[in-house]
Amino acid sequence: MHPLRKIFMFGVIALALGVSTTQATTTAQEQAQQKSDSATPSGDMPVPMWLAGTWTLVRCDNVYPDGHRIELYGPHPEGLWMIDTHGRYMMLIARAQRTPFAAGDKSKGTPEEYRAASLDVNAHYGSVSVHGNQLTTHIEQASFPNWIGHGGSTGYTLKGNQLTYIVAKPSSGAAEGAHGEVVWQRQD
Repeated sequence: MHPLRKIFMFGVIALALGVSTTQATTTAQEQAQQKSDSATPSGDMPVPMWLAGTWTLVRCDNVYPDGHRIELYGPHPEGLWMIDTHGRYMMLIARAQRTPFAAGDKSKGTPEEYRAASLDVNAHYGSVSVHGNQLTTHIEQASFPNWIGHGGSTGYTLKGNQLTYIVAKPSSGAAEGAHGEVVWQRQD
């Protein structure tokens, strides 16, 4: 395992799952796997085997009532979501192209640099679990302080190695009726 992945596994860091009533849609094979996973005695493995592991970001968009999308982290955003077998997770999502601070010093940024730094990265860690057709999270620490100590449940779609969930009330765009759509690809 790459040393950076080890650091991330035990590190702390990204994207909150909002509250949604989206229903999961899975194939018969995936449903059988999920049923098998849920039969695992509690305490041995709080999350199903299909969820534990390393996931990379495919997309993180706001979707508006008229169907148009906004790529919150630009085209080809980067992200890593690592979940251990006990349901501890850390997540980081970032814009692929970011502009360095002109001063080269984090404490000497301009208001525009601080704004971009805040909007271009989303990081948090906490716990995640699966209950029927719902993913449930509890956020312990986050780059967006309003999420600290909060969590929620959302429906999910699992198709092969791709997991999609909806963020009912994203931290930006919700006033205009948007919901978030986040897609992850399993890597291991």
